[in-house]
Order: sequence, then C-alpha cells, then structure tokens
Amino acid sequence: MDWTLADGPLTTPWTASVSPTDPLPEHPRPQLVRPDWLNLNGVWEFSAATEDAPAPFGETLPERVLVPYPIESALSGIARHEDFMWYRRVFQVPVGWSERVLLHFGAVDYRATVYVNGVEVGTHRGGYGSFSFDITEALRAEGDQELIAGVEDRADATWQPVGKQRLVPDRGIFYTGASGIWQTVWLESVPGTYITTLDMVPSPENGTLGLTVHVSGSDTSFEAVVRDGNDVVSRAKGTGAADVSVPSAKLWSPSSPFLYDLEVVLGTGDRVTSYFGMRSFGTKSDARGRLRFTLNGEFLFLLSTLDQGYWPDGIYTAPTDEALRFDLEQHKVLGFNAVRKHIKTEPDRWYHHADRLGLLVWQDMPSTRIGRPPAEARRQFEAELHELVAQKKNWTSIVGWIPFNEGWGEWSLAGTGRIADEVKALDPARLVNAQSGYNLPDSFGDSGRGDVVDLHDYVGPAKPEPDGTRIAIDGEHGGFGLEVDGHMWFPDGGAYEMAPDITSLTRRYVENQRDLLDVALANGLSGAIYTQITDVEHEVNGFFTYDRHVAKMDFQEVRAINQLIVRELS
Repeated sequence: MDWTLADGPLTTPWTASVSPTDPLPEHPRPQLVRPDWLNLNGVWEFSAATEDAPAPFGETLPERVLVPYPIESALSGIARHEDFMWYRRVFQVPVGWSERVLLHFGAVDYRATVYVNGVEVGTHRGGYGSFSFDITEALRAEGDQELIAGVEDRADATWQPVGKQRLVPDRGIFYTGASGIWQTVWLESVPGTYITTLDMVPSPENGTLGLTVHVSGSDTSFEAVVRDGNDVVSRAKGTGAADVSVPSAKLWSPSSPFLYDLEVVLGTGDRVTSYFGMRSFGTKSDARGRLRFTLNGEFLFLLSTLDQGYWPDGIYTAPTDEALRFDLEQHKVLGFNAVRKHIKTEPDRWYHHADRLGLLVWQDMPSTRIGRPPAEARRQFEAELHELVAQKKNWTSIVGWIPFNEGWGEWSLAGTGRIADEVKALDPARLVNAQSGYNLPDSFGDSGRGDVVDLHDYVGPAKPEPDGTRIAIDGEHGGFGLEVDGHMWFPDGGAYEMAPDITSLTRRYVENQRDLLDVALANGLSGAIYTQITDVEHEVNGFFTYDRHVAKMDFQEVRAINQLIVRELS
C-alpha cells in the first residue's frame, strides 16, 4: 500500500511540492550541526492501536503515513484521530559512521515509547519537546534495523498541554488536533564523548558570549571559534564553560539581523557548528518616567502579530521549509518587527528563520484545556514549561516567555507568580510575561510578577500602563475579518468585526492602528499584538486566507502605518 494525500478542504501553494520520498529534508537542528546525519522522514507503516496492545515487532502494518505530518492532516495520508497508534519503518545505518548512533525526534504528541530491533530504547511524555536516545546497543551489526514508535494522544480528553488542539474543533477559536509524530525524525553519528547541548548568552556590553558546553562524558575541555563569514573573530578554550570574546560586536536587530558562526571542538574530537546573535534585552524609563522595553539599550516598540502556526494541509506541520519561512517573511513585508507564537511551539528551523530575518519572538507555553487542572497535571505542565525554556533559550530572536494566556489552565494567583519567578531564574536574560490577558474571565487577575503588564481587548486596542517594575503591552487586539469564497475551511467564518471587502478591511486596520499609536503615546506602551497573520479554520481575521493563496489587505497601506508606529514609538 502506497501513501496518498488525503482529501482536505484546502491546499496551500506548497502542498504539491511535498515529496513522499524526501519530505522536509533540511537539517532539523541549525544550532548544533554535525556532518553525519540521516533523515528518517518519509513513508512509514502505520496502524491504530489499543492501550495495552503489544508492540508489532516484525509485522507489516496495514496503512502508510507520511512522517512528520500529524495523523489528522491530509499530508499524513491518514486524516483522522487515534488515541493510540503504531509507527514502523526499517532503516540502515550508513557505512563508516563512528562510535555511537543517536535517534532524534523533533516532537511527538503526546506520549512516545520507542523500540529498535525489539529493544525499548526510551520513552518521552510531552507533545512539544524534542528528545533523543542512544540506540547503539540495540543496533544489529549490519543490514536492516527495525524502528517502532508507539504513541498515545488523548488531547483535550486529558489535562495534557494541547494549546488550541481539540478532539472536536469548534467554529470558534479551537482547532483540529495534531497527534503523533509532527516534527523530523533523524539519526546522527557521534563519537563516544560528544556535545549534547550548547548554552549561549550574548553580552554585547561586555563584548563576550557566555558559552557553556554540555558533554556526554567527563572530559569537558573544548575550543570555540567565532567567525564573521570567513574571518576568524576570536578563539577561546575552556573546560565546561568560557566567556568567548566578541570584540566590537556587530549587534543583532530587526533592521540588521547579523549572526556570527560558531564552531566548538571537544578535546576528545567531537566537532559541531552553530551560530548566535549579539543582542541584549532590557528596560529603562523614558523622559516621562515610564518603564519601556529596550533592545541593545535603545527603545524599540515591539509590533507583532498573533501567529497560531496552523496549516490546512499539515495542521501543526508546515508542508515545506519554504512554507515555514513564508509566514515570517510576510511579517517583514507588512512592517512588523515581532511575532507572538501563540500557545504552540515550532520546529527549530522556524526560530532559525526568525533569527535570520530579524523578527523578535514572544514564545507562549502551550496551555492545557480551559479550567483548573489537578495536581499531577500541574506538575506535568511545569515540567514541560521548563523543557520548553531549556530547549528554546538559545534562539537569538526569542525576547520573552509567556507561561499563561488569558487564565487558561491557571490554578492560583500564587502559582502563576511562582512560575513567573522560576522561568525568570531559568532565563534571566529575557522578559517574562506571566499572564497575557490577565484581565479576561478565566484568569485570577494580576499576579504582579514578571516583567510585563499585558491586557487584551477586541477590537481594542487595549490600554495597559507600565508600573515601577513592568513594561506594558497590548497582548491582543484587532481581529478584523473578511470571508473569501473558495479559500475557507468552513462554509462561513467569524471574526471580532467583519468587513465586506479588502478596501474596508484595510481601512479598519489602519484606523485601529492609528488608535493604537495614540494609546501607546499616552500610556507608554512597549508593544502590541494584532490578531492575526493568517486565517485559521473558522477564524477569518488574517492578513492571508488560511491556505495562504490570497492577501486580504492592501499591504502597502499596512506597511506604511506599521512603519509609522515603530518609528514614532522607538
């Protein structure tokens, strides 16, 4: 049985470009690259399962799924939800690989148990974090190797973090679920002692990069080389950690997103390539004594859209890397300098594109379903939040973390404040927005913690004010909608305010942004977030239709007002 694209309501400009033999072929981890790796994306065997079913070792499964597209998506070829499922494929280890072989999963929603040649090599819980297993001891000396992944995803039938996924999507703000493998699966060859992660903290004011090298063994001696193109900027040696000199640093910013190349070599021989940007985030008072955001010590107004990260063909997974980059590129075309990744995470390459394009990122933690989760679910939520920060904190573009949105999954004001403090301790170099939209009914109100006062108002704009320790941001506003026949997920669509045509929609956007400018000048706002970059399922309030085929506003007018706002408020 061969894989075939399943029927779906919409396709994107990239749907037909998806190759069943080589989907998403790009290296999935741009900040830790080795030359010897093998992409395992492609057509796998698949079957539904039951909770206690034994692993199907040596069995050919009845269906075919295209990895890494979630099973609900048309691109997966399955186009339905299953609570339990099996994935299976056979692979061969390339000849000449060195001592150890690692198996990497970009993300699997939600619980994964992985077997190689009948040996359980590991488990992972959490739909948004990457994970890896050393499978060397489970490999046969040569020939075919059997890989099986058992996955459970009950989505919002449980208290697991799901973001906007729902088993039964509504004609509102919640969407189709995304179960199973939804990011790249790959193999990597490493020596016996190898670099597991790099922690990179730029300090432009000191002219250094704080570099910590985490290693699988006890010998943590390393050499780091910083390059600007072909020119060596500096070299440094260390054991475990070092401050690497970056003299006369070229600063990273939305207008000049310069990135340095980095090479790290262990004394034991492992070598990886990476990169970083030199920038710093902070706050300072303006001439009227109002606390405001700074990038590299200078005021910058963070003008953002809300970005849900959904696709009609791939649901949670963009069809191609070009598609993944497209939405970010359009932010720059429209005159935005920031993006809020809304209660979802993305593959590493998305943040890589944001780094290269010069877009600052507000990163949300995917929420549980709405309500007050029980104690065990709270602990798991916090564990996954900590995993998120640990895995994403090296991206140059991420400006701040948002643990809670509009009170969804909050359980107490004290708990929210504690979590904000803990996230700040995990990553002191970024802002923490403890509760985006704490003014809404599901929230407990203002915890007083973190670095941001954040209110939502549709159509708005919202009118928060900074206090003595926190900047103020309009966390969500706008949401003007337009239906475009032939480009909608449902026969009809909704928004916070509908417009009859492109001219009217553009006019309302410009009027709303002029109101935002007035509020920001009066209140000392540091940023604002407009809903949203694209339509999503029933929501038709995007700059683009959900399929990305139609631009719904006059982009020249949008860009002009956006550039005016950033210029006047920075």
